[in-house]
Amino acid sequence: MTAEDAAWLDREYNPLLAVPDPAALFADWNRRSAATRETNLHFSDIPYGPSAGQVLDVFPSTRPDTPVLVFIHGGFWRGSDKSAHSFLAPAFTSRGATVVLLNYDLCPAVRIETILAQVSHGVAWVYRHIRAYGGDPQRITLAGHSAGAHLTAMLLARDGTSERGGLPPCTASRALCISGLFDLDTVRHVPFLQPDLALTRESARMLSPVAHTPRDGISVHAVVGELESSEFHRQNTLLGAHWGTSAVPVTEAIAGRRHFDILDDLSDPSTRLHGLARQLLLCEREGADRPPADLSTSDR
Repeated sequence: MTAEDAAWLDREYNPLLAVPDPAALFADWNRRSAATRETNLHFSDIPYGPSAGQVLDVFPSTRPDTPVLVFIHGGFWRGSDKSAHSFLAPAFTSRGATVVLLNYDLCPAVRIETILAQVSHGVAWVYRHIRAYGGDPQRITLAGHSAGAHLTAMLLARDGTSERGGLPPCTASRALCISGLFDLDTVRHVPFLQPDLALTRESARMLSPVAHTPRDGISVHAVVGELESSEFHRQNTLLGAHWGTSAVPVTEAIAGRRHFDILDDLSDPSTRLHGLARQLLLCEREGADRPPADLSTSDR
């Protein structure tokens, strides 16, 4: 790989380069999330596994027996934290959904393979325990951003991980993948990431959603910010191309958004992205004998 290729990959895969003041961006997320925790019922740092990173937060709805949105944060598998994303919860809990924010251990302390097994255990924990928080374990929708979208897609891939932590078949069959990474063979060549990720040709293939087939009966909405780099657009398109429209019925760009501010749309009920998440949450499981929770766009 030439120096020009390396520099191009670093530019394409570093969305912080498009942010004038990254510190201010994350400070704003943390401020909004802290305010959310101060004013909304939640249960923080519930362990779902033995390590320090295997914890989750639950934001219950005021309504009983609600659909569940499990959000997996990004950070290139090596950074960020669920606590910065609490601001996403109120738009969903106020309209009849339970929100779970999932943490995991980070590279380079662990490998991506370990992270994948951890999030699988985390979703299995949600399935087994979410009824105690008012959620319906039969109506779990996954959502992930960036590296979290990769982990989300792998959970829905056939043979995506050899250890699913007891996750029942088809329990989590709907997902929203935001600005995801689905071809890790390219990612393993990105210079600024490789020291922490230590991906090999073999591990990149094993960990790439596009190298696997989708599980039966899944529905994935794959989106990317219109203003993101060409590689993030290519990654988003790849998932639909490899998995097909029956598994990925939505593959689109969100107008006017970049890699980070796209999450502002997820937290805004008036936007297309929030609407896509709501469509997934409202999808009844096969054989359901009652209507889903009301996730209308109007406040109550």
